[in-house]
Amino acid sequence: MSWHVIAPLLAALVTTVLTLVLREWPPIQVAASVTGAVGYVAAVVGSVWTVVLGPAAPGVAVYQIGNWPAPFGITLVLDGLSAFMLTIAASLGLASMLFSIRYMTAENQRVYYHPLFHLLLVGVSGAFLTGDLFNLFVWFEVMLIVSYVFVAFYGTELATAASFRYLVMNVFGSALMLVAVGGLYATTGTLNMADMARRLADPAAYGVDPAPVVGLSALLLAVFALKAGLVPFQFWVPAAYTTAPPPITAMFAGVTKKVGMYAVVRLYFTVFAAGSVSADVPGIAGASPLTFLAPVLGAMAIASIVVGAFGAVGQDRLEGVFAYSSVGQVGFIALPIAVAAAAGSAGTFRRVAIAAALVYAFHHALTKGLLFLSAAVVKDAVGTDDLRNLGGLAGRSPILAGAVLVGLLSLIGIPPLIGFFGKFLTFDAAIRGIGFGPGTLSALALAASLLGAVLTILYTTRVWVGGFWGPRTPAVEVAATDSGQVTVVVALAAVVVLVGVGFDPMYRFAETAANAAVDSEAYVDAVGLGGGGGK
Repeated sequence: MSWHVIAPLLAALVTTVLTLVLREWPPIQVAASVTGAVGYVAAVVGSVWTVVLGPAAPGVAVYQIGNWPAPFGITLVLDGLSAFMLTIAASLGLASMLFSIRYMTAENQRVYYHPLFHLLLVGVSGAFLTGDLFNLFVWFEVMLIVSYVFVAFYGTELATAASFRYLVMNVFGSALMLVAVGGLYATTGTLNMADMARRLADPAAYGVDPAPVVGLSALLLAVFALKAGLVPFQFWVPAAYTTAPPPITAMFAGVTKKVGMYAVVRLYFTVFAAGSVSADVPGIAGASPLTFLAPVLGAMAIASIVVGAFGAVGQDRLEGVFAYSSVGQVGFIALPIAVAAAAGSAGTFRRVAIAAALVYAFHHALTKGLLFLSAAVVKDAVGTDDLRNLGGLAGRSPILAGAVLVGLLSLIGIPPLIGFFGKFLTFDAAIRGIGFGPGTLSALALAASLLGAVLTILYTTRVWVGGFWGPRTPAVEVAATDSGQVTVVVALAAVVVLVGVGFDPMYRFAETAANAAVDSEAYVDAVGLGGGGGK
């Protein structure tokens, strides 16, 4: 059954090639692109059910490319954590593609839009599935190369400048990642994640000094924070999000940002947590690289929540509000991860905190995807997304306004929407964390979460009252929304509601993913080092 591991990757790759070949026949290319997006969803659903969630599911499956055994060959692993992240990519990928064919002009769709869109899914899927550190770098680069093109897609002065800044920052980040990968290979003698975890768990048997791993993992944390847009690496986010095509912005916020957070969880909790180092960090329990991750990631998360929220409050355009909001919201994802790292050997609590981060990541993907696509509908219909020119939009287009209201309420955390559970679990993780060892970080996390929640209410209320209520402006008076675009947005809003109402399966899935993240032994056993675990 190991072919299920590569099914999502193959679906995206085949669609990329097919849409490239069909570029001279636009209607056929569009049909192939939509079919490929549906096929990607089907591949993800089939693989996740067969390997992780089904009644006879093994929980983890491995594919050794070329039938080369680990740790010598390229290993792909599908477990609960990678399955959860692929589900996020599939959910938002299909919505963004359906929106694209209604929003993007025919001319822009012919400029390699569809091959690039599916190549972005290739990079994301590869990053979620790879079982070795060097190929994580490779898949990051695939994803980033496509991102550079999309940020500069419209060719305007602002888009070109934003793409250049994004490129420069990520080139330095990629170089730093390559240095860290090389250092880890020199230190541990392997790049296979399972093999690295095994060696760090018993360093004496393999002649490994775990101390350098701390510094090298810190370099990786900086890189992953840059990819996720955490403070102080958030400068690229507003410009990139407001210049890329809106369906791609939804993918950036909902999917590509999550790759950085996934990498933090996968490497630190599955791989590096197995190591033991002599350290005493005030306020943090434990003796592993997680000891150093907790305060640094916690500080980044708290700063992101504050900077992002205050930045959103000061924006006058929908895209600007939601772009800065994404900086703050990713802080809410990182915060329970930091609290989990600070929990020392409290394994059960660590799973709970990581599950909270995963639920919030899913909420953020759906909700922010909904809001960015809604902003695109507004801009396409009215000609602007400036809040000062959008008064009366609720009366002019009540269906669109209702979908936006669902997104805003979910962002605030109103029950029974999925955002409520994301916020509740984040608060719960911070409160519980106070009882596990020194609770300084957890107390700060709780305070930052409360402040972020209040500021979220402030800027979402400003969006609704300033942009949808009030006297109808002349621009809104003549606005006409596209029914196809509104249909996609309403469908996403319905998913936000339905996942919240039927939250229990979602939480069980997140728990499964969290268990996979912290169970290093199961991960190592599944990969089957020394020739086992192959095709």
